[in-house]
Amino acid sequence: MRPFLTFLLATIIFFTLSEASTAQVNPSSSSSPAVSSMERKLQHVQSNATLAHPDQTPIEFTEQEINAYFASGAIKLPAGVQSVNFQGQPEVVIATARVDFDQLKAGRRSSNPLLSMFSGIHDVVVSAHVHGAGGQGYVNVDSVSLDGVEIPRFALQMFVEKYLQPKYPGVGLDSKFALPARIDTATVGLHKLTITQK
Repeated sequence: MRPFLTFLLATIIFFTLSEASTAQVNPSSSSSPAVSSMERKLQHVQSNATLAHPDQTPIEFTEQEINAYFASGAIKLPAGVQSVNFQGQPEVVIATARVDFDQLKAGRRSSNPLLSMFSGIHDVVVSAHVHGAGGQGYVNVDSVSLDGVEIPRFALQMFVEKYLQPKYPGVGLDSKFALPARIDTATVGLHKLTITQK
């Protein structure tokens, strides 16, 4: 299944849900407790989605579980994203990653000097308002910084249009997309993500 969005749009948390909720989850006896807990919850999401009337009890993913799951390599990150870490605040996801932009751009070049900042390996911090309601995910990017320097929104928009949209149609700084696995709501809270299915 194609990821809905890419990391640079701060939606990798929904990318995780879409990929993980449709992939085969094979619990490993060598996994950390946080990874094992995440795997059990994802298995429940998968099996619950197959029911005629899914259990609507909220399922909570902790920040610790999500970060451990990513660190374990259980989810393949988009090309060029070397590592990722999440922090949840009410309705906001702050994602920090190490990104190789040359790999992310896959050899595509631009003569526009404004896009030259998107080259090499950088520490990236993305802050976005994210939520899910009525089976739809909504992402509104607030800010993106490279090595501590905030990127102007117009330059970020140019980067998205030039390098990301050809690969991921529908990607934007403000995005709406269908949630997978009959997920009806997704709410980011303090160090947690809570979903319901319907």
